[in-house]
Amino acid sequence: MIPELVGSFDRSLAFMRGLIADLSDEEMVLQPPGAPNHAAWTLGHVIHSCQAIAGELGVVPWLPDDWELRFGYGSAPAAAADSGSSCKAALLASLADASNRLREVLLATDESRLSEPLPDEQTREILPTLGDALLQVVSAHTAFHAGQLAAWRRAIGRPPVGVFV
Repeated sequence: MIPELVGSFDRSLAFMRGLIADLSDEEMVLQPPGAPNHAAWTLGHVIHSCQAIAGELGVVPWLPDDWELRFGYGSAPAAAADSGSSCKAALLASLADASNRLREVLLATDESRLSEPLPDEQTREILPTLGDALLQVVSAHTAFHAGQLAAWRRAIGRPPVGVFV
């Protein structure tokens, strides 16, 4: 199950990288009407999510302290644009680092751990096991934001990019 989870994650990330490949730094923070999250925030949020779920597997946080405020649950895309963290190259480097860290810990995780209770007691009500959380965050959440990024791309007037499946 873990290799398949990593494969799904990698395909979603490849799709996301393709969606922004031809964009400038300025385009990364465009906020068209009806599109809730610009590309810079979306990438930052996925990076933050990688750290969060890796933390459930025992990985020590590595992102700057203010990353959660800028990209965590409930943050606003304007905070990402105003913080100077919208540089595409820096976000792509952070995404590569975060995904490599998460991929490494996932591939080293014994599948018997998937039935363990989620360490985060608050989230355990929604995602009771480590396996539930991994499927949700690594696969569903990442794919959701890839789809959101595809819709955002169309909203800024760019043509679609090939689907990741």
